[in-house]
Order: sequence, then C-alpha cells, then structure tokens
Amino acid sequence: VDLAEMSLLNKLIRVSLVESSHPVEILQQDPRSPLFSVKTFEELPLKGELLQGIYLMGFNRPSKIQETALPILLAYPPQNLIAQSQSGTGKTAAFALAMLSRVNAAQKHPQCLCLAPTYELALQIGRVIENMGQFCADIKVTYAVQGKRVAQGSALEEQIVIGTPGTVLDWCFKRRAIDVKKITMLVLDEADIMINAQGLSCQSIRIQRALPKSCQMLLFSATFKETVRAFAMRIVSDAVVIKLREEELTLSTIRQYYLVCRSREEKYRALCNIYGSITIGQAMIFCQVKQ
Repeated sequence: VDLAEMSLLNKLIRVSLVESSHPVEILQQDPRSPLFSVKTFEELPLKGELLQGIYLMGFNRPSKIQETALPILLAYPPQNLIAQSQSGTGKTAAFALAMLSRVNAAQKHPQCLCLAPTYELALQIGRVIENMGQFCADIKVTYAVQGKRVAQGSALEEQIVIGTPGTVLDWCFKRRAIDVKKITMLVLDEADIMINAQGLSCQSIRIQRALPKSCQMLLFSATFKETVRAFAMRIVSDAVVIKLREEELTLSTIRQYYLVCRSREEKYRALCNIYGSITIGQAMIFCQVKQ
C-alpha cells in the first residue's frame, strides 16, 4: 500500500476524532505575532450555517489540532500554515471549515483550490466539505478529477474546487476554466506526498506559482520529513508551522498484529475466529484475487 492509499484508508476508518493528549509545537516567522487557541467553535468567527453543519457532523468541540490551527486559518489578514498531525485528529475538517469561511458566496467563480494526491482522496475531502457546508446553499463544490470534463474556455461557477494536480493544471491553463488570479486559498492535503512525488511536486508548484501573492497557502499532512518541511517552507512564505515531535506521531489507539497462515483455508478459519470472538465495528479485508 503506497502512502496515498494509506492516507485514504485512515480517512475511511477514522469516522470519529482521535483524542490526542500531546501538545503541538508552533513555529512562526514573527515571534511578536500573537497566537490564540480556542475551546469551542463559538469562539471562532463562523456563520450560523457553518456551526449547524459542524454540530450535525458530530463535532461538539475542536480537537487539539483544530484548537490551535483554526484561529490561524481564519485570521485576518490571512496567514500561511504548514500543519502536521496524526491521522484522524481533524485536519480535513479544519481546512474544510477554513475554505467554507473564506468563500464569498455572492461571487460565482472558483476562490478556493484543494489539491490531493489521488482521485479517491479528493472525493473524500469533497464529501467532508459538502456535509459541513450543507446549510450554505449558495456555496458549491466541484471535482477536478480524471473523467470529469469541462469545455474549453467555459468558466466554472463553483467557488470550491477539489482535485488532483494534473487535472487542476489542465483546467487552469489548457481549458481556462479557472482564473488563477481570483484564487484566495490553496490547500495541499497530504502535502508530504505531493511535494515528494516527482510528478505531483512539479504540477503542484506550477499551480502555486501562478496564484496571486495574497493567496493563503495551507499545507496539511500526517507526516513531514525534515527535507520536505524545509522545501515546503521555501515555497510557502512566512508560514506558521504546527508540528509534532517524531515520537508522538503514532496513535496509542492503533494496535497491529498478524497471524501466520499456511493456506487460504487457514486464513478463512482465522478470520472466522476473529469475528467470532471479538466485536468489530469496521473492517477491511484485503484479498489477493477479485473472487
């Protein structure tokens, strides 16, 4: 399983937030700039329709990463952010809320771009945004992914575009469906994959360089190698960095084990024994063949 697939699995498995007791470390270019954290969503400058959507999704209070990141994401003037936190701690919901908050619903053109490394991850992010913004009737989402076509020169009216770098690049520069000069926020999800993968990296950087200097840049990831973080800080100017120490990246709630089986029949019996002896809320069984 590659890193993008692993990220998707984590998003699918984690239907509720994982509680993390670890404090986050914050680095900022200007140490005089005040930092705030919040304990409730009401403390944030959010519209009532967004609060409705948040509570309907089951978020009663901000998670640890959201407490720290959301005041930065929603600050005026906008601030760039590079954030790292474990899978399942609410990163997607944080930047979804930021995009929905920044959008001007009266303007019918793309304003927020979110790039993900795969088609499936783009759809997963889009579902979070659609659920959270379900009471924001005038805000629309579209998907710039393989198989979704736009006519040459046709102007998109949706304010939020979620997609993979290759298709977004095509829509921006070949199809001319997105006016990059009107984009106010760019989000890179699984940013370490996007920056580290050669093809995705070139495409993402080309999109980023075409955006206006005032565009807010947000990079989110569960892991950041030091080389990747250094590169990210070069392309994202004056960014606030939220990160975890290396030993805190593994969630205490995740346990892994394996059973050695000598045949397919023995694998089947092992699965039957597992299901017969413990309660399983969700499971994925990987098979070698489709049948």
